[in-house]
Amino acid sequence: MLRERGWTVHRIGEVFSSDGQEISDEEWIAHGLDQGWVPLSKDGRIKTRDHEIEPVLIRSAVLFYLDNQQLRSGEMVERLDVCREAIHRAVARGGPAAYAVRANRIDRTWP
Repeated sequence: MLRERGWTVHRIGEVFSSDGQEISDEEWIAHGLDQGWVPLSKDGRIKTRDHEIEPVLIRSAVLFYLDNQQLRSGEMVERLDVCREAIHRAVARGGPAAYAVRANRIDRTWP
């Protein structure tokens, strides 16, 4: 649905076999960052796990996560699209940083 709204999306299952089940979070994050992609996670705890956030820190990158894992797909898409300009501005500012994507804004939550 994000692609239908003009977003460029690289799903983990399109890059890694078995929908990425055999690759660690830090590996897929590092791979995406090395491609120039901006990671998006549904798991906000990712910023509290040193080994998972390390690729963001090393590369001075930016990561986004949805602040509510219980959202339906359409709600996730709407939330991201509403925050699109704020997300673009945060990416342009650079990192290292992690941002929670909320209903109508993003909040920097790390470091």
